[in-house]
Amino acid sequence: MTRTEDVVVVGSLNVDLTARVQRHPLPGETVHATALATSAGGKGANQAVAAARLGARTALVGRVGADAHGEMLLAALRADGVGTEQTHRDAEAVTGTALITVADTGENSIIVSAGANASLSPADIAAAQPLIAAARVVSVVLEVPVETVVAAARAARAAGARFVLNLSPVVDLPAEVLELADPLIVNEHEAREILRRNGFPVPAENIGHATGLRRIGARSVVVTFGADGAVVADAEHAEEIPGVPADAVDTTGAGDAFAATAAWRLSQGDPLPTAVWWATRVGACSVQHSGAQASYPTLDRVLSGAGLPK
Repeated sequence: MTRTEDVVVVGSLNVDLTARVQRHPLPGETVHATALATSAGGKGANQAVAAARLGARTALVGRVGADAHGEMLLAALRADGVGTEQTHRDAEAVTGTALITVADTGENSIIVSAGANASLSPADIAAAQPLIAAARVVSVVLEVPVETVVAAARAARAAGARFVLNLSPVVDLPAEVLELADPLIVNEHEAREILRRNGFPVPAENIGHATGLRRIGARSVVVTFGADGAVVADAEHAEEIPGVPADAVDTTGAGDAFAATAAWRLSQGDPLPTAVWWATRVGACSVQHSGAQASYPTLDRVLSGAGLPK
């Protein structure tokens, strides 16, 4: 079968309302914002845009509301060349919204209201089956219903596409979904939560996070550790991929850029460690600029090493 899409993403679209603050407020405390911005976001949309900006042929399966924010998100996707034929407007729901605070350190905290994302259903996956069948990689992120994630995993398997699962936020998934994940991508905090939920001890060493998650059933695992890089594990071996030093301005969406890059490189036939090597560099590029999608680099910028150590 001819694969006409490098990466098909199944996931969320949100409008991001971002406030910049000197520091995050304590419980019960009010702090003043130094800036406020409205921008396109959502884990699914972020991944689709990040991959497209690197040159991947990309499409997104998702839902927005029939409102101005939904129109803004669709326009942002199309501007970056993301296919939106399976990104639907829902007349009975509002567009998903993320409330984000970013401190001077670059670290963020996020509250998400699902909106139309909660309406993405297995029926939408069935309607997108021809698109999924044309994909090399199907990348699924959470912030959408579990039954939809299950349907997407099954559709990827039926199509013979590689299934990449970014289990963020962490929810309980059927074993069959985890067993199809190749890789399962999580950050260190998510890895620890999954291990605890499954009755496994949290290891002291980074590499143990990935090997522990392999025991839960994933075909391969990637665990990210921010500036410290990532750990990769599959049936043959486990290894650490060093991080790339960068002056962080805003970490919002960096994990989505990482996952998108890994999915793109896997679609091009790279082995997993090489795909993650690329992902660490794109992630490091993204944290040097404000916003999620606004921070994502082109391939030329990554290759030039702009802002990165030589």
